[in-house]
Amino acid sequence: MNASELTQQIKAVRQRADALENHANTSPLPSSEILHDSLEELNTALEELRVAEEEVRQQNEELRNIRYALDVERQRYKELFDFAPDAYLVTNTEGKILEANRTATTLFKISQKYIQGKLLINFVPENQRRAFRSQLISLQQIKQIQDWEIPMLTREQTEFDAAISVTTMCDREGNPQGWCWLIRDITTRKQAEEQLQAIRNENLQLQEATRLKSQFLAVMSHELRTPMNAILGFSQLLLRHPYNQFPTQARSMVERILSSARRLLALIEDILDFSKLEAGRLELNLEEFNLAELVTTTVQELYCLAQQKNLTINVDINLKEPQIINDSDRVRQILVNLLSNAIKFTDIGNVNVEVLEIQDRVMLIIKDTGIGISEADLKNIFQEFRQVNQCLTRKHGGTGLGLAIVDQLVRLMKGSVTVESKLAEGSTFRVELPRVVHSNH
Repeated sequence: MNASELTQQIKAVRQRADALENHANTSPLPSSEILHDSLEELNTALEELRVAEEEVRQQNEELRNIRYALDVERQRYKELFDFAPDAYLVTNTEGKILEANRTATTLFKISQKYIQGKLLINFVPENQRRAFRSQLISLQQIKQIQDWEIPMLTREQTEFDAAISVTTMCDREGNPQGWCWLIRDITTRKQAEEQLQAIRNENLQLQEATRLKSQFLAVMSHELRTPMNAILGFSQLLLRHPYNQFPTQARSMVERILSSARRLLALIEDILDFSKLEAGRLELNLEEFNLAELVTTTVQELYCLAQQKNLTINVDINLKEPQIINDSDRVRQILVNLLSNAIKFTDIGNVNVEVLEIQDRVMLIIKDTGIGISEADLKNIFQEFRQVNQCLTRKHGGTGLGLAIVDQLVRLMKGSVTVESKLAEGSTFRVELPRVVHSNH
């Protein structure tokens, strides 16, 4: 029962009391009977009032409970509002700040006392205020703005990057009454994004530099190979003259020219192959061939290099099925690079070549008793233009591309290459390849 109903009930009781009084004054009945009737009516009215009073008391209790719950909820909202990790503001439709939580006062470096009543636009740099006002006008229609990023100012005029979300508060009729603002400092994020973009730009520049380097290497290799082939051809042609018609000293010079030209051509071929591999333009010419025969032939071709250093080359081939499908020229190139390196860096002892099969894969193992590689240098052994010791590079020569080419060729064949080595004890290279290599196209 509400207050209006209780008032009506009291009014009704009064009217009944007035009616009883009139009845008593005008009734021909005896006074005792009139009194009895009046008391009965009055008791009934009082009982009704007591019921009404109980209902009002119960409703008042419910109202107190509701008011207490509202106070608790209001306090909870205030605590959430005040201690929220992001800055929260409430403004009217003119942008005047009505409420601000602690994070907001910390963000703008201004006390709670002074931030209330200020226009939010005061915390926007002057060159951004026109755009800010336009957004305020647009809020009248769109009701909400999310992910709005603008620079803002603290009370001390320190600028920071802010991400803003705004929601319109409306009355029951849907008319805008003000706005709720969530403001987050994203300066650190923006700086990280700028650094990331700078890194991306650097990566793009590095990729372009790598592309230009590969292009330059490919062009120069082609340009150098043409005159080198001419030098080789003419040198071989000169050496075909009958021995007695060619002076001994001149013949020796031509042989040295031919030897140097072959060495230069081999270096040029390495650079050309590497540039193709790096650019992803080298394709495998797949065919079926006998791996045992290829290994045997290749070792025989390099045997003279080992003889010059009094080294022994031991070959052990354990293949039940020697036929594989791969690019025979590139497999030979891998073997030549590893075997020539083993001979180059071994002065005493021997070089062992082993070929075996593991299920559907084959393995080439080249082991030497040479100078070895330190543990610190092993991680860089397959990098291009790198050799483990620059003094040794000067002594033994080479471009530093041999092992890089081996690594990339093996990857192209879907295989793997590993190395184990100890200084002064030698190195062991293991190349594992699929028995059947499939085309990438």
